[in-house]
Amino acid sequence: MAQTAKRMLEGYRVLDFTQVLAGPTTTRYLAEMGAEVVKVEFGPGGDISRGVPYVRDGRSAYYVQQNRGKRSLCLDLKNPAATAIIRELIPKADVLVENYAPGVMGRLGFGYDAVRALNPKIVMCSISTFGQDGPLANRPGYDFIGCAYSGVLSMIGERDGAPSLPQVGLGDISTGVHALSAIMAALLHRERTGEGQYVETSLLDCYFSYNDLTVQAYSLSGGEISPRRNGAHHFAMAPLGVFKGKRNPILIMAALEHQFAYLCNAMGRPELPTDPRFRDNTQRMANVVELKRLIQDWFDATPSDDEVYRLFNEHRVPYAQVLSIEEAMAHPHLREREVVRTVNDRYLGDFDVPGFPMRFSGYERHREMQAPTLGEHNEPVLREYLGYSPDRIAALARDGVLRRGER
Repeated sequence: MAQTAKRMLEGYRVLDFTQVLAGPTTTRYLAEMGAEVVKVEFGPGGDISRGVPYVRDGRSAYYVQQNRGKRSLCLDLKNPAATAIIRELIPKADVLVENYAPGVMGRLGFGYDAVRALNPKIVMCSISTFGQDGPLANRPGYDFIGCAYSGVLSMIGERDGAPSLPQVGLGDISTGVHALSAIMAALLHRERTGEGQYVETSLLDCYFSYNDLTVQAYSLSGGEISPRRNGAHHFAMAPLGVFKGKRNPILIMAALEHQFAYLCNAMGRPELPTDPRFRDNTQRMANVVELKRLIQDWFDATPSDDEVYRLFNEHRVPYAQVLSIEEAMAHPHLREREVVRTVNDRYLGDFDVPGFPMRFSGYERHREMQAPTLGEHNEPVLREYLGYSPDRIAALARDGVLRRGER
């Protein structure tokens, strides 16, 4: 299919009241798909992620990664003139996204009822840690806090040790994608009916949904199955876990019956699937210590990791090398598919970021985009959206309503 010059969301306008990671992920993906995103930053400092490492010469690569392709409008919201500007912008927008604590937008005068009164067709999305209501709603929260309350954190780490923190933005980024899905569905609904609506999601809502086996197993078994963290191996399925290779740790997932047979053939032990100790997952879990020992002994006796990989590929055993960040960034598969993408920032130069993870046959993979400096687009946004004159914009800047920053 021939690729088109325009992108799917070209012509849609987004007011982005988000900062740090979950909300900026949502609006970054909207920008990647062609929406015009105006990032409304609160003066004087703007998005707090502008100070998150890695920072060089006052410019944060973290901020750049999450905000490429957006326009920055920086306002002092303590000034009534700034809130008046937002009231004028809302009727011009298709989508409004915010990830402040519940109630903040309402106190600013921009809760959904007020926004809908200004623009009945707008899709407004709120992202929070705990949701807009409920006993925990007004507590401060972040990614790892949602992880802890969901039970997910309890499942990570060694069985007899403390839970271990995921060292990546798993919850924030995936919650941002859930919010994106809700926004896209609401826009489709609007196309069909002409009606806008309010959508929301939270870190805790999303994290709890990641419990694929744990919740239903505990519930239906009446507590007979009590999920617990189990270190490098799955708590309920075997063999499924990480073994020691000679160069890298090696993950194998061979808990289904046909996969276990593939593994045994690769190991030169075709008799194991009929061994009473290992004939099904229940028996393998009952004898998991012995099973793990047999597998690790085979790893240890095999001359090299490359020979392990050859045998696994020959017998179609599901496995993976456990790569470091540096190794993943250099992997030819991730490079070829632009999962790792080199971008250029006008201040920082070239550096690698995660690529846009969605692909569409009718559109080129990536857009060339820059992240804005603080308040960089004050003048064009007010001129293009609201028709403000240069003199009026200059007066707002002199009065401190509009703010600017060098990076």
